[in-house]
Amino acid sequence: MKINELARKLGITSRTIRFYEQHGLLEPARQQDNQYRVFVEEDIWRLQTIIALREAGMPLKDIRNVLEPTGLPDNERLRYYLELQHSLLTTQWLEMKRMTETTAQMIELLRSRQELPIGEIYQLADHSRKLREMRQNWQDHWDFDQRASNHDDYVQTETGEYPDYEKALDSTASAIQGIAAEHGLDLGTGTGNLAGRLLRRGIRMSGVDQSQEMLKQCRSKFPEMDLRIGNLLAIPYPDQYFDFVVSSFTLQHLSAEQQLLALPEIQRVLKPHGRICITDRTSILSDGNGPHAEFLLDWLNSHGFIATRLNPQDNWFTLLAISIR
Repeated sequence: MKINELARKLGITSRTIRFYEQHGLLEPARQQDNQYRVFVEEDIWRLQTIIALREAGMPLKDIRNVLEPTGLPDNERLRYYLELQHSLLTTQWLEMKRMTETTAQMIELLRSRQELPIGEIYQLADHSRKLREMRQNWQDHWDFDQRASNHDDYVQTETGEYPDYEKALDSTASAIQGIAAEHGLDLGTGTGNLAGRLLRRGIRMSGVDQSQEMLKQCRSKFPEMDLRIGNLLAIPYPDQYFDFVVSSFTLQHLSAEQQLLALPEIQRVLKPHGRICITDRTSILSDGNGPHAEFLLDWLNSHGFIATRLNPQDNWFTLLAISIR
C-alpha cells in the first residue's frame, strides 16, 4: 500500500505519516525502482497504534519506547506507558481545576471588595503555584522498584518501618467494614497485602502505587485488581468513585505539606458518606511534622468527617473517618 492510499484508509494526511517517519516511528520499505514507500500490514498496525497513543496525549519519545525494540509492544509495556500517561493527565486535570478555583476566588474578591486587593490575589496565586510544584515535582526517594522483589519478606522484619505489620493490616481491613457490593481503593498498595485481605471478602478493589515493580508483584498475586501508577497527590481516578479508601504505612513517606495535599485528594475520590481508614507509624517523619494521629484527626474532623482513632498502639495507629456529606 502506498502512502496516499494509507492516508485515505486511516483518515489522516500524507504529511502526518511523513512526520512520524521523520521522527523514527515508522520505517516503511521502499520500491527499488522508484523509492516509493510501501506500507505492509505491520506498518499499518504500527501507525494505528501511534495515532491512538497520540490521541491519548502520549509524547513521541514515550511512543518510541512503547514500540521498541520489535515494533510490536507487549501488553505489559503498553500498559505501563498508558498508565504513566493517565497519571500525567490526571495531574494536569487537577491543576486545571485548581487554577479554575483560584480564578473564581479572585473574581469573588474583586466582586465583594469593589477594589483591587492585590495582596490577597497574590497570596492565592502563590498558594496555587506551590501546590502545582508539589504535584509536578513528586519523586520516589525510597527506591521502591528495587525493593519490590523482597518487599513481602522485608515487612516481616523488625526494622520499625512496618511495626506489627500483619496485625496492623488486619486492623485496617476489619475497621473499614467493607461489603461485597462496595468498591474500595488501596493507596500505596505495594504488593497488595492490605487489598488482598479485602478481596478475600468479596470486595472489589483497586490500587494505586508509584512503583511499577510493586504493581507487577501485586498484579501477579491479585490479577483481578485494577492497578494504576500514581501517587497520593494526584490520584488517577475520577471524583466520587469509591465507597471507601484504605492506606497502610504510606503517609509516613509524605511531608506535612504533602499530606495536606493528599487528604483533599482522598476526599475527592470518595462517594458521599464514604469512609477512610488509615494505618501508619506513630513516629515523626524526618521533617519533624508528621504523620501524627492527632494531626490527621484534626484535618478530617474539620473537613466533613467524623474521625476516630482505633486500636491505639505504642508504635502504630489506625484511624477511621466517615464522611457526613
